[in-house]
Amino acid sequence: MTTAARRGTTTVTDRAVRRISERAADEALRGRAGARTTKSAASVRGRRAGVALGMTLPYPAPLAETVRSVQEHVSFRTRELSGLDVPPARIEVTALCPAATGGQAQAPGDGDTAAPGGGTAPTAAPPVHTPRRSWSGRRLPAAVVAAAAALLCGALGADLIRVRTAHRPASAWRVLAVHWLPGHGPGDAAVVAAGVLTALLGLWLAVLAATPGLRRRATVRTPAPGVVATVDRTAVESLVRDAVTAVPGVGPVRVRMRRRRVTVRAGLLFGEHAQARAAVTAAAGGALTSCALRRSPRLRVGLVQEAVWQPPAPDTGADTDTDTETRTDGEKAGYGAPGPAPGGVVEGRS
Repeated sequence: MTTAARRGTTTVTDRAVRRISERAADEALRGRAGARTTKSAASVRGRRAGVALGMTLPYPAPLAETVRSVQEHVSFRTRELSGLDVPPARIEVTALCPAATGGQAQAPGDGDTAAPGGGTAPTAAPPVHTPRRSWSGRRLPAAVVAAAAALLCGALGADLIRVRTAHRPASAWRVLAVHWLPGHGPGDAAVVAAGVLTALLGLWLAVLAATPGLRRRATVRTPAPGVVATVDRTAVESLVRDAVTAVPGVGPVRVRMRRRRVTVRAGLLFGEHAQARAAVTAAAGGALTSCALRRSPRLRVGLVQEAVWQPPAPDTGADTDTDTETRTDGEKAGYGAPGPAPGGVVEGRS
């Protein structure tokens, strides 16, 4: 019997897991026109593997349900074929492509259950808690503070190691700091300024830690558990602007979306003001409802009558005066107007 030490080991590389996850994603996206995997990454740590995929999905389509089904299939197939423990894959939707006009047949099991009559009935999705705001990772402030702290501690540690091991004198900046600190107490202006700057830095970090950030993003309700979707406010503004512009008689439109309110400013070119205002309000409200935002903002509509260009009225008095002033001396004396000159220009003597 072969001992355990001589049997060898089986190692599954990151590349193998990545290729398996790509094939599994292609299997899950089969039947959806235009859907494809654009990028992939995998990392293996012991008996555990992490998978991340970027893909293009068809639009319009239920993105949350599609992403959930792809996650489940990729995790199951990768775990089955590699023998590793694979948590739910991280899916990033990088682009949307137009779906086929005839519609795609939904694969069984993607949110539907068999009905008694042989058809399919939608499965009631469990209630899902959608976060009120999308929290930012604050990567830039954290990186700046970490880099500053690492630079200061690294310089101090390197100088201490150099003094202890190489028996060299301390650096000039550390010697100056040691000599300067005993002669400046709490009432010194430089010490007070440094304390104020430190307090402001700490207050700034506390505000960053307590606030969510990402003010230009709004969360969207999703029926899939564990999926958090956000939409940029500029996209919502564009949808509302397009819907209001399609109203007959409406000219230039300006839309501004804040956290709790959407303001629509439109110009009316023609039509009755009350009916146009009602139509603009209905169009903007329908566009906001289609976005499925977690918190529906208040809608404020302003409709202003635009000035329409009109042709200027003819001024008969000015024409009479001009004709009187351009008469020649011969006309005034009764000789009549001279004949037309070559080229069609009438000449007169002054």
